[in-house]
Amino acid sequence: MPKLKTHSSAKKRFTVTGSGKIKRTRAGKRHILTKKKKDRKLRLSQPALVFKGDMYRVEKMLVL
Repeated sequence: MPKLKTHSSAKKRFTVTGSGKIKRTRAGKRHILTKKKKDRKLRLSQPALVFKGDMYRVEKMLVL
């Protein structure tokens, strides 16, 4: 059985923390920023954790 390859876009988008959780960046901070409030843009720049329901799919893409 050959080795499994990691999904290339997933390895660029997610990082695994020391405790095994998966960090992600928030969507909505690329363009059309003038109509968004300052506190919303600050909140969007903070990292978030992957939701429990998506963990299996992301782990499968990252070959964990």
